[in-house]
Amino acid sequence: MKQIVDLNSFADGAVAERFNIELQRVLENFADLNTDPKAKRRINLVVTLVGDDARDVLLANVEAKTTLASAKKLEAKIIMDLDDIGRITGKELKSGIKGQTRIDVDTGEIQEDNGNKIYSFRNVKEEA
Repeated sequence: MKQIVDLNSFADGAVAERFNIELQRVLENFADLNTDPKAKRRINLVVTLVGDDARDVLLANVEAKTTLASAKKLEAKIIMDLDDIGRITGKELKSGIKGQTRIDVDTGEIQEDNGNKIYSFRNVKEEA
């Protein structure tokens, strides 16, 4: 079969360029550690053709549609409690178990289950 259109030069090369732009988006999505590496991504090039009344000229519209993997779900636990005046409130559970103290690995601070500092073992330099 004789080739009718060369996709590398079709629409002044815009079809190939559009595909490469979308491929770059897909590659960046695969590289994103917040996405599932096994999730499928898709690049669809949709060509829509419309003729004129004389049926001698066609208008070709090319659209690139890309489906990327969404970010992985994140999960956090919130401790529910009452504030000083009896209203319901909440804070993120940092220790893993409600009521358990924790040591922050970055600061060395002893913290409540919600991350509030109880004590720090690091020396604080006094300002002169």
